[in-house]
Amino acid sequence: MESFFIPYQDSSFHAIKYGKGQDVILCFHGYGEEAGTYWIFEELLGDRYSLIAIDMPFHGKTDWRGPLLFTVHALIEIINRIIGSPDNQFILMGYSMGGRVAFRLLEAIPERVKKLVLVAPDGLHKNPWQRFSTQTCIGNRLFKFTMANPGWLFGLMKTAFALRLLNPSIEKFIRYYLDEEQQRLMLYKRWTTMRNFRPSISRLQQVFMKKQIPLHIFFGKYDRVIVAKRGYTFAKKLPSVYIREIEAGHQLLHQKYAIQIAEPLMQE
Repeated sequence: MESFFIPYQDSSFHAIKYGKGQDVILCFHGYGEEAGTYWIFEELLGDRYSLIAIDMPFHGKTDWRGPLLFTVHALIEIINRIIGSPDNQFILMGYSMGGRVAFRLLEAIPERVKKLVLVAPDGLHKNPWQRFSTQTCIGNRLFKFTMANPGWLFGLMKTAFALRLLNPSIEKFIRYYLDEEQQRLMLYKRWTTMRNFRPSISRLQQVFMKKQIPLHIFFGKYDRVIVAKRGYTFAKKLPSVYIREIEAGHQLLHQKYAIQIAEPLMQE
């Protein structure tokens, strides 16, 4: 394992390299997580691959000092500084929010992506609230106000739960990120800064249809946050997309599932 930093304008991005193989796998973590979560694959893949995991803005040890907007082109520049060439190809791995990052990279530079292995990836469905709160001025102001004054939202959630309109696991997931003031502040900063990473489902389907890039998606069979049916809908008529369900919930990036997730990379 090797930890290092990449300067970018006034900011500093933290990354960790696992393994010593020739082929590069770029790894992107989930919301609220960090590059260190990818240690579970070093023993399985490290002889053949170099796994490079990057902390996104307001995550891990990355020190983001720019405006609340991180772009795909900025990420590509950072990647080029890491791998040393704007032409080198690589494999993409991503978990949850990291799946959304991987999809946007594929949209931007499909010619450089050899394969994708995504775990419970965000980005395969439209999230009207997230779009409203990050892509519009009014929505972003309301979002910022709500994170500072969440009382009305908690009241609405309580009513929805009482009327059985809100799944208990979803309510637990939301409260985990909203109960503490610091967590709410970070949610606002992270969502707003990463708003450029919203892939177009139709454009992604066109890329996979045209280039036949292998995509392996793993879903938790009992995941109520990122559900497998979105993957099956996306994968229709796309022969290079493979979907597998694991007997688990949303938290799939654990050592006990590492062999199953790494299998598409171990078979080559």
